[in-house]
Amino acid sequence: MPRVRVHNFTVTVDGFGAGVGQRLEAPFGDGVDGLHDWMFAAMEDKANGKGGIDAGRVGAWEEGIGATIMGRNMFGPVRGPWRDDSWKGWWGDNPPYHHDVFVHTHHPREAFAMEGGTTFHFTDEPVEAVLERALEAAGGQDVIIAGGAATIQQYLRAGLIDELNIVVAPLLAGAGERLFDNVTEAMRNYQVTEMVSSPAATHVRLQRR
Repeated sequence: MPRVRVHNFTVTVDGFGAGVGQRLEAPFGDGVDGLHDWMFAAMEDKANGKGGIDAGRVGAWEEGIGATIMGRNMFGPVRGPWRDDSWKGWWGDNPPYHHDVFVHTHHPREAFAMEGGTTFHFTDEPVEAVLERALEAAGGQDVIIAGGAATIQQYLRAGLIDELNIVVAPLLAGAGERLFDNVTEAMRNYQVTEMVSSPAATHVRLQRR
């Protein structure tokens, strides 16, 4: 049975997944420098054949995922109507997804394919309709709700996420986009089923009751 899950979404100790002032020069905003240091180190360890908690969590992201859903802000820094179609995402010519990626936006544009099998689709449909498309594209594999915080909140409020794997980095932001704002009722449906720590981060798994 395919699952809808959040995987390796990183927040600060005070719960922020991004700081203020997200822009081209600071994709995650100000005040969160080092938010993903644990991930970069884990990817290097994995590439070098090293194990560990963080490397294991990074590696699990590649297992059984057939489609990804993200918000417009995660796709890029452009706000409002697209000036043109030149922005293709943060990830270069060969994004790491290698499957269909559905981008929520109030300003849809034509889908386009990238190297490595990634195709970006842009939609202003309700979350239920987007998830239905993503599940179909995933072909029986899991669907990842990648972020940002506002997009995850929409799927939580709709009761559509089966599992959240959250990473807490040893930082304080003070302001920005907090992951669990405006989802009080939705979170009553989840319980913590795992919490493990490395020297670099704490990994928390939340599953639907």
